[in-house]
Amino acid sequence: MDIRIGIINSPRELGFESSQSAADVEKIVGDAISSGTPHFTLTDDKGKRYIVATGSVAYVEIGSEETRRIGFVG
Repeated sequence: MDIRIGIINSPRELGFESSQSAADVEKIVGDAISSGTPHFTLTDDKGKRYIVATGSVAYVEIGSEETRRIGFVG
């Protein structure tokens, strides 16, 4: 799944592919924001961990869990 996190006062965004489900990502981010936790951690599909400061998050875009098809179908 494709995850993109917009950072306040930054023209760039943090983007990576993750094997975590959309529900898991939404719960992690939502819980961190609502509880006032200073940061939250997400993991990409290669095992890298991303520690994000909760106060600097502008938005979180969670892509579909559908696998991408490559090549010609038919």
